[in-house]
Amino acid sequence: MVDMGGMPVRQPLPSKHVEQIDPFLLLHHADIKVPAHLQPDHAGVGPHPHRGFSPVTFIFKGGVHHRDSRGNDSVIYAGGAQWMNAGMGVIHSERPPDDIHEIGGRQEIIQLWINTPGEHKMDQPEYIPLSAEEAPGFTSEDGKVEMKVFSGRILGIQGPIPSHTEVNTATLEFKKGGKIAVPLPPHHNTLIYLLDGKLNVEGFGLVEQWNIIHFKNDGEGITVEAQENTRVLLLSGVPLNEEVVSYGPFVMNTQTQIMEAMRDYQKGKMGVLIEE
Repeated sequence: MVDMGGMPVRQPLPSKHVEQIDPFLLLHHADIKVPAHLQPDHAGVGPHPHRGFSPVTFIFKGGVHHRDSRGNDSVIYAGGAQWMNAGMGVIHSERPPDDIHEIGGRQEIIQLWINTPGEHKMDQPEYIPLSAEEAPGFTSEDGKVEMKVFSGRILGIQGPIPSHTEVNTATLEFKKGGKIAVPLPPHHNTLIYLLDGKLNVEGFGLVEQWNIIHFKNDGEGITVEAQENTRVLLLSGVPLNEEVVSYGPFVMNTQTQIMEAMRDYQKGKMGVLIEE
């Protein structure tokens, strides 16, 4: 567990074994009870900057209230996602929604950092919210596997969120005995993360909750079968094969660019976010 602004989170990526799975830089899994004595706008993560990558939040329980220095103000609830291309720089906050205590008081999210190609790191920022109802999906014939696709193309389903590089992102929910084969391009780096449950992964074996499996680029896809009810985040993407230099919330290609990001933030060039 690591501490992120007072929130305890699991960090399967990076780990002492793996620095990154290009283009995926970081994966945080938080499952917290929002303290009843706290106002929602004082919980969660307050204003902070980003530059040079896409911080993406997948919401599994509760909701997330996103605000940023570009004027975006949006709440997305369980089953949806918030995708931000930070580009040249933006300041945002991620708080529980005002009604978090009415809907159970629990917030379970995954935040994923996806690297942006060098040629797009200084693009204008953009924020793309996607509700559960807007995410296209697939249900297996036996009803034991449900999938939602957020970006890229999986099993013929096109995710509506555009990205700067070829990235497939999806969530899957299995009932015990659910099985699925997902074709994926062999040139992609592919990984799955289990939020809970157990999966039998063809060619690998049993995988339990809170683990990442990174697949070798030597097959045409993955086949998995749930040993119990299981929730999964599925990711695949074309590696950028670029130099990665990071400092806190900035991910660039050179140390000079990091220094420029720090200077621009201090000068207010990433805007101002005043939460009201």
